[in-house]
Amino acid sequence: MEILIMPIAQLFPLLSNLSRVDKLRVIEFLVSELAKEEDLANLEPKDNYFEMLHNSDEGARQLAQFLEEQKKLQNA
Repeated sequence: MEILIMPIAQLFPLLSNLSRVDKLRVIEFLVSELAKEEDLANLEPKDNYFEMLHNSDEGARQLAQFLEEQKKLQNA
């Protein structure tokens, strides 16, 4: 499997075109990677953060609010 490396400036537009679910999966992946790097005991990589967020009404509401705020900032 070939690993492609691209500048982050090229990555952001690709990420912005993802569906909401895929954006959450990217967040889950990044949190898991950070947890591995930081060796955080309370963020085990085996945990399914996406499912926890998906099943949490409050978490979903907060994330939706955050995404709306980010969208407004980008459009300003």
